[in-house]
Amino acid sequence: MASNPHTPMPRITRVFAAVNIGSFRISAMVMGQSEDGEMIVLGSSHRKSEGIKRGYVTDMAAAMQSIRAAVEQAESSANTSVSGVWIGCAGAGLTSKIASVEIAIGGRRIDEDDVEHLLFAARDHIQPDGRMVLHAQPAHYTLDGAHGIANPIGLHAESLGVDIHVTLAEGAPVRNLIEAVQSAHLDVEGVVASPLAAAYACLTQEERDLGVALVEIGAQVTNVSVHAGGMLLGLRSIPVGSNDITDAIASSLGIRRGQAERLKCVAGSAIATPSDHREMIPVNGPGEEPGERLARGADEQNRIARAELVSVVTDRLGTMTTEIGKGLKGMGFSGANGGQVVLTGGGAELHGIAEFMQGALGLPVRRGRAPALRGLPEAHATPGFATLAGLCLYASEDPIDIRTIGPSYQPTKRYSGLGLVNRVVQAVREYF
Repeated sequence: MASNPHTPMPRITRVFAAVNIGSFRISAMVMGQSEDGEMIVLGSSHRKSEGIKRGYVTDMAAAMQSIRAAVEQAESSANTSVSGVWIGCAGAGLTSKIASVEIAIGGRRIDEDDVEHLLFAARDHIQPDGRMVLHAQPAHYTLDGAHGIANPIGLHAESLGVDIHVTLAEGAPVRNLIEAVQSAHLDVEGVVASPLAAAYACLTQEERDLGVALVEIGAQVTNVSVHAGGMLLGLRSIPVGSNDITDAIASSLGIRRGQAERLKCVAGSAIATPSDHREMIPVNGPGEEPGERLARGADEQNRIARAELVSVVTDRLGTMTTEIGKGLKGMGFSGANGGQVVLTGGGAELHGIAEFMQGALGLPVRRGRAPALRGLPEAHATPGFATLAGLCLYASEDPIDIRTIGPSYQPTKRYSGLGLVNRVVQAVREYF
């Protein structure tokens, strides 16, 4: 949504920049925060991804050049320069687990120090098992074993516990992403798991509180995550994406990937209609001669019934949906325990995909995109750019990570209401 040219731009007090490094495109955004807290898109851009495959860096020089070009274009449209960026991580074998910890309270009233003590103690319960920890955030508090406590401060209990959601990734691929960004002469402010960033962009607070599944369909990786109680509770990374549909079209029709991608976007659909058998669609791309086709050469073979294309799309999408369903079931999000499913990512832009998955999963499904931010170009107000906007929104909120707590904790120390304890308390109040 473009800003009204007659509306004066408010004074920007903070600036955040983000790069989403995907297998299909690399996108960059510069977002500012005004004095009253409004988030405003100052500039954004995207370009074809080079040197990235299934979320992994495969060519450092090519990836670095793509990142640098995307950031420079975003800086140009924002009319400002940035020195550091937040980056999204969609590949690298993302996984998650819950670590639980409990401390004795002795029946007294819980205060701010107790929350800090608990979260500081939880740091010792993070077990990366040889992997890199991207996030370690409080998911649920418990009082005397009772789960779902929104804010434990001020309540009496014998024991206070917390479940910490730990997001893990393979270390080497993440370090390669960081190095690619640093080689583009940019500092890395933080690495954020894509499902977490996407949630900030396209899930409502009510959905995150009540329980929702987020399916982020990238070009070569699909991340499935479950959110409840305001926090990310679990995720699965599936090594399939919208490019698999493109490849199936190219293979089935004997055309190039570029032609198949255009055909998928222009005429592809996940929903069959009675007219598909009668509607003939051109297989060649605009301006291409019949002789350029890889497997077919005759003029009469340059058009196919749309039903043939839809059949290929739905067949491959059915396989993907089966894997998504397995991921949701593995996290306990199915049947009576299921709920709203939100689709995002570039793959969610396929026509009819929400209706297809709703029927296949037996759960309500909608498409998610970035909120209506001032300055957001219409071309970037789509599911494919939700994670990019979410990275900036995540950066502005700077949610608590228990690894940043301590080691200054002392059981007898009382704080004056400033500093770290206030940040912990604020996080508890904001997220629950």
